[in-house]
Amino acid sequence: MINALFVAHTAAPSGAELATSRLLSALRAVPTDSAVEPSMIYTEDGPMVDTMRSRGIPTSVLANTFDSRSVTINGSGWLRRLTGTAALIRVGWDLGATVRERGADVLVAGSTKALIMCAIAAKRARVPLIWHVHDRISAEYFGTALAFAIRTLGKMVTDGYIANSRSTEDSLRPRRQRGVVAYPGLDFQQTADTEHAPQRPAAESVIAVVGRLTQWKGQDVFLRALARTQVRPLRIYLVGGTFFGEEAFRTELEDLASELQLPVTFTGHIDDPTDILSMADILVHCSVIAEPFGQVVVEGLRAGCAVIATRPGGPAETIESGVHGLLVDAGDIDQLTDALDRLIADRDLRIRLADAGRSRARRFDIADSAHTVASFLSDVVTRRRTTAVEKHSV
Repeated sequence: MINALFVAHTAAPSGAELATSRLLSALRAVPTDSAVEPSMIYTEDGPMVDTMRSRGIPTSVLANTFDSRSVTINGSGWLRRLTGTAALIRVGWDLGATVRERGADVLVAGSTKALIMCAIAAKRARVPLIWHVHDRISAEYFGTALAFAIRTLGKMVTDGYIANSRSTEDSLRPRRQRGVVAYPGLDFQQTADTEHAPQRPAAESVIAVVGRLTQWKGQDVFLRALARTQVRPLRIYLVGGTFFGEEAFRTELEDLASELQLPVTFTGHIDDPTDILSMADILVHCSVIAEPFGQVVVEGLRAGCAVIATRPGGPAETIESGVHGLLVDAGDIDQLTDALDRLIADRDLRIRLADAGRSRARRFDIADSAHTVASFLSDVVTRRRTTAVEKHSV
């Protein structure tokens, strides 16, 4: 049995954190030949602490916590970056003592900030470190210099990586570095598929966008594209909360929806958007830069929505355009408007894409990802132990 300790710098219910909760739950069901006993530690308190505990995952909050929003490694100015990095290193030293107390066999860092903390912690606890990469390490996210620095750090301090898509893996430029791709899948064993409402006529259609309200997710692009469609839907749902100091963007979106006279309902964060997805005719994913994976795309496929998503990035690995959904170039308002027009007007196309999408979604079962991760972590720990024995015997 491998004791794997997962570390996150935030306990806000964002995509990476929710994906991790599903993965850890699935890891507990992996057969004994590669069994992993997962536990979770957050370096700040938040809603995900209770979520993890409700799933039966041993979860704790580091005693010396910090506000993740006040610590930045990709803000403006090198002085602020250095100050933020220094704060992460201090937390990492305390984390190392906790790792030893918990008897962890391997440490898994769930973000770039967590990677810096865990680099110190793993060294102090003398355990292997794996980087669970949820973000594309690219210039569009971090800037050219910082992306290079993060990739280099990852190669220097880790024993391998888990990437949430091939797109994310490519952004690491891993070469000979050991790693696996494990998609943030859905739980098909514990939760049954819900029945989807019949697709509606064009003028009665319902469209949903699900995701954190932040500029790179492109909700403003969606609203502008929708305002140009030939037939406007009856209802529009923008599902998602604001975290990490992004509250002002929701206000901008509310003002834009009012200006464009669009019937938008802002739901705020919803732990489980199944009810909305099961009644929405169309789900739109509209990130303006390459999405690392796009869990909501798979959720929309499984629910029975006709899906529009942006490329490049993870959605292009999920959807074959015209077969399981429609793909448009990220940030292209004209393409998004055309795709919306096409789906709103063509109910039969929506039905065909939704049927194919439900079958496609089953390729992203979290149980498969859990087996991949468990085997990889077991291999990493076994290699480390074998190396230690060989050094001791020399």
